[in-house]
Amino acid sequence: MTTTPETLTADVLIVGAGPTGLYGAYYAGFRGLSTIVVDVLPQAGGQVMALYPEKEIRDVAALPSIRGRDFVANLVAQADTYAPTYLLGRQAVSLDHESDEPVVTLDDGTVVRARAVVLTAGIGTPTPRPLEVGAEWLGSGLSYFVIDPAVHADRDVVIVGGGDSALDWADALASIARSVTLVHRRKTFRGHAATLARVQESGTAIHTDTEVVALDGDLAAGVLEKVTLQARSGEQVVVAADHVIAALGFISDLGPLREWGVELSGRSVAVDRAGRTNLPRVYAAGDLTDYDGKVRLMSVGFGEVATAMNHVAVELDPELTLFPGHSTDDAA
Repeated sequence: MTTTPETLTADVLIVGAGPTGLYGAYYAGFRGLSTIVVDVLPQAGGQVMALYPEKEIRDVAALPSIRGRDFVANLVAQADTYAPTYLLGRQAVSLDHESDEPVVTLDDGTVVRARAVVLTAGIGTPTPRPLEVGAEWLGSGLSYFVIDPAVHADRDVVIVGGGDSALDWADALASIARSVTLVHRRKTFRGHAATLARVQESGTAIHTDTEVVALDGDLAAGVLEKVTLQARSGEQVVVAADHVIAALGFISDLGPLREWGVELSGRSVAVDRAGRTNLPRVYAAGDLTDYDGKVRLMSVGFGEVATAMNHVAVELDPELTLFPGHSTDDAA
């Protein structure tokens, strides 16, 4: 039986659910615009949640220090004031125009008809660097993300990697997992020294100059039981494992966005001071964009997406004023 693809409508489609996209969803609602947010990652938060959810963020105004996970939770709560629709774990693959209004098709066939599109996809579509063994365990005993740390409570966890995300997850899970084993193929770690020190003091088993060479268990039942590690010397050791987290980093590119016809500046989208691209009713903000004097900071992205949303609001309803007033004036 053929299933007709779902068609959704909104005033604004935001492509990218990182910090800039989430703030954009809030600001669109503040301007009275209905919003759909699409992201290829399975959770909101972009790179913050994928790479360093437990790390302290210190470069956002009025927040002396905040854990990445809490920062994203606050952004989601702020956006949810205006009830945006989230389509996570889905990729926007094509863009067409009907009567100047954008129509975006997702990789699952969903069609989104929006009056405007705002691109906030950061540095592009992130593809996890794969673990060389155990691909058949992906989605069962192997993952590239930690969506909910509580899932690993009282479990044996093996974390593979040597960067900030691997150290962050080892640090975060040490207090709740039955055991944490950290495996890195090099002698030294690239992640933050203070995090490494906490991991070393936590009782985590650390194997350097070592790689994962096998994952074993009941694959049919999706039950991982053990992982075989091999040191550079050739020595092997088997450790208990309910789950392997491959925190090996990401490869990012613009993906299907390259085929949409937006003007590019290298690997970035060219925009004017209002956030407009060369395509009608298509705007962009955040790390994805480029212009003379661009500084890639989250705080800059927040200002850019607020500017873009105000211009979107006026383009969709010319009777509105560009300056929206202050949030303190909003009855919501």
